[in-house]
Amino acid sequence: MPYKEREISKMYYTMGEVSAMFDVNQSLLRYYEREFDVLQPKKNKKGNRYFTPEDVENLKVIFHLIRDKGFTLAGAKEHLKSNGNETKDTQTVISSLENLKKFLLEVRDEL
Repeated sequence: MPYKEREISKMYYTMGEVSAMFDVNQSLLRYYEREFDVLQPKKNKKGNRYFTPEDVENLKVIFHLIRDKGFTLAGAKEHLKSNGNETKDTQTVISSLENLKKFLLEVRDEL
């Protein structure tokens, strides 16, 4: 069995890291934090926000609904309230398929 490195995941991501992940301004993340109840980053005494991996997943769902599906903010909030778990499962499947596509493209390029 070949050696497989385990993936290192962080416990917390800074506001700058998360804004770079999604290629958005930090002000948009602060706005979404106020608008969406599912997004609750931790804050230290200084007021710096630290996002957990769960917060990052929730942001992926929010951005998918708003950017890809074309929901308004009110529509996205309502959709998350009524179909929250189903939407998160769908986002997990989409992420897995994107990772598979990325891997297959890398394999094709190496051939």
